[in-house]
Amino acid sequence: MALSKFNKCFFPIRVLVATVLMGAMLVACGPEATQTGKFTYGGEALGTGYGIIFYGPTPSEFSENPEAMQMAIDSTFEVINQSMSTYWPDSDISKINRGDTTIQVDAMFREVFEESAYVYSATGGYFDPTVGVLVNAWGFGPEGTLSMDSTRVDSLLQYVGFDKVELLSDGTVRMNPPGLRFDFNAIAKGYAIDRLATLLESRGVENYLVEVGGEVRVRGNHPEDGSPWRIGIDDPQAEGTRSIKKTVALADIAMASSGNYRKFRIDSLTGEKFVHTIDPLSGYTRNSNVLAVSVLAPTCMRADAFATAGMAMDLETTKGLLADHADLEGYIIYLDSTGTTREYMTRGFLKRVETD
Repeated sequence: MALSKFNKCFFPIRVLVATVLMGAMLVACGPEATQTGKFTYGGEALGTGYGIIFYGPTPSEFSENPEAMQMAIDSTFEVINQSMSTYWPDSDISKINRGDTTIQVDAMFREVFEESAYVYSATGGYFDPTVGVLVNAWGFGPEGTLSMDSTRVDSLLQYVGFDKVELLSDGTVRMNPPGLRFDFNAIAKGYAIDRLATLLESRGVENYLVEVGGEVRVRGNHPEDGSPWRIGIDDPQAEGTRSIKKTVALADIAMASSGNYRKFRIDSLTGEKFVHTIDPLSGYTRNSNVLAVSVLAPTCMRADAFATAGMAMDLETTKGLLADHADLEGYIIYLDSTGTTREYMTRGFLKRVETD
C-alpha cells in the first residue's frame, strides 16, 4: 500500500464515508500551510485516500517544518500496516493468519483486538474480525475467490468466531481450532484515524478534521468562523454521479458509514452480484433492504465497527442496537416492503443534520 510522498499531489481529496464519496472537500498537495494557520495534508494510505485539515496552535512550528508532520503521518500508517494489514505478507496479522504462533503483537493490535471483542459481544457476533476466511472465499480479500455453495460455507464457518481466539498476556494469539484468519479491515481504518487524532493532539492541535477512506473524526470547530465541521453524506441511489443525501454538522466526534452499493463483485460466468458485507453467522454475503448505515461514536474505530455490523444485521436489530448504546447515534437508509426509500435517524443524529 502506497504511503504519501511529499511531492505527490492528490487533488481533490474528498471526504469519504466508507465507500461513499462525501460532500466536504479536502484539497491537499502534500503539506500545505496558509496565512491563517490552516494546514492540509493528503495522500494515499491503507489502500485508499486520506485528508487532514488542522489549525496549528503555534503556526510557526508547523510552517517552518511541515515535512516533520508528514513524516509522522506516514509513520503512523506504516506501523499500522505492519501490525494489521492482510495485504502485507510480512505484517504481524499475515504471519498469524499463516499459523505463526510465536508472533507477539504490539499495543495497537491489542487495542483493536480488545475493541473488536467488545463490539463482537455487543452485536451478538454480527461484527466478527475472524470472518477473514469468508472474505477471501467470497472474493473480497487478498486471496483468490472460491466456488461457493452451502457445503463449502458450512465447512468454512468452523473457522469463524471471535470467541475462538484469545490474546494471551505475552502478546501471542491462540486459535481454537487453528486455521482461523483475522481481518481487521472493518475497524483498522477507523483506528488509524484515532491514532492520527492522537498524533495531532499530542502536538497541541485543538481543531482538526481527519479522514481516511471515508471515515471521519473531528475536534473543535473552524477557528476562522467558529462553525462546526460540515460533512456531506452521499446518496446511495445516485447513479453515475455523486449526490449529497444529508449534511451534518459535527464537533468532537467520529463518523463512519458502510454500504454495499459501490463495493461488490459480479460473477463473470453467472452475472450474480455479491456484496462485500458478509454475515458472519450465516456465512453468506448479505443483500438486504438496508442501503447504508452511518454511525457517530466517540472513537472512529467504534463507529467503523458498529457501522459494519449494521449492514450485516436486519433493520430492526440495528435500530435496537443504536437504542441500547448511549454513546452511539445512527442514520440508516433503507427500502421498505414496497421498495420505497426510507430513512431512520436517532435523535442525536437528527440534531446534527443541517436543513436547507
